[in-house]
Amino acid sequence: MSLEQKNIPMKKYTLRRPTWDDFQAIYEVINASRFNVTGVHETTEEEVRSRLSAPHLTLATESWVVESPEGQVVAFQVVEQIEHARLFVNGDVHPDHLGQGIGMLLLQAAEQWAQEQVQLAVPDLRVVLNTPVNKQNTRKQHLFERHAYQPSRPFWRMGIELTSAPVEPRWPEGIELRTLADDHTPERLYAVYEADQEIFQDHWGYVRQPYEEWKHWAVRSDVFDASLWFLALAGDDIVGIGLCADEQEAGAWVHALGIKRSWRRRGLAQVLLQYAFGEFYRRGRQRIFLNVDGKSLTGATRVYERAGMHVVRETMHYEKELRAGKELSTQSLEL
Repeated sequence: MSLEQKNIPMKKYTLRRPTWDDFQAIYEVINASRFNVTGVHETTEEEVRSRLSAPHLTLATESWVVESPEGQVVAFQVVEQIEHARLFVNGDVHPDHLGQGIGMLLLQAAEQWAQEQVQLAVPDLRVVLNTPVNKQNTRKQHLFERHAYQPSRPFWRMGIELTSAPVEPRWPEGIELRTLADDHTPERLYAVYEADQEIFQDHWGYVRQPYEEWKHWAVRSDVFDASLWFLALAGDDIVGIGLCADEQEAGAWVHALGIKRSWRRRGLAQVLLQYAFGEFYRRGRQRIFLNVDGKSLTGATRVYERAGMHVVRETMHYEKELRAGKELSTQSLEL
């Protein structure tokens, strides 16, 4: 019998599956939890709605809420899987209810789910449960470390605040810059997806993402702007991408920047980033951010540091191996 079927109370707190009627309460928990750690309100309702409506997620079977004795939703957790082998858990507890054993209750639910995934995974695959933890969230770090999770990979948020217009970039010979707005067709969007997948096969943890899932996240209605999707073309081939968005109060974002293998080490990534900076500056946006693997296999952090960006936040990914075997995702880069 599952945890939610038992309806196990812990100090009168109750674990159950959520419905869409819980959306507002879930959003408020996530927002309050993250503000408590970072001191910044940056999680939007649209972001949470997009996450909970992702094509691969079934809310009724892959998430939980915790209710207080008064029936108030005070915690939320979601779990995700890729081929039942790469497993992910992410949870938030309202700061007014910390120290009540809720984190442990959520972790028990996640680990039970994870053990079920082990049985569904191809027998020779390595099965690993992963969770991201903000470096400032020492309470959460200690919870996972006490239960045999090991820090596996740092991820950085890097930022820059422009004080003057960037120098106009010089494009490598044979490269033409276009935006998705120049040719916003289903065919072009799919070509961007294929370029993205080819580029990020060299990213630690990469597993090919289905097109509909990629599209769900990449073309989020609240921030998507085709004129900020910068494409470096060599003839008809997209060899570099800089997929950006203006997220208003949350700043300007470079959500994906990368170059195909055959065009690396020619300065093209630096040029794309510089061009993105310039376009944001022309639009009156000086604060620019991106997320990056702190131990990037392709040396992306060096590109960003040369551009004047610095680390403003660190998240450590923790993992717990549930079964040894063949790794499904990219872990190293051999060219």
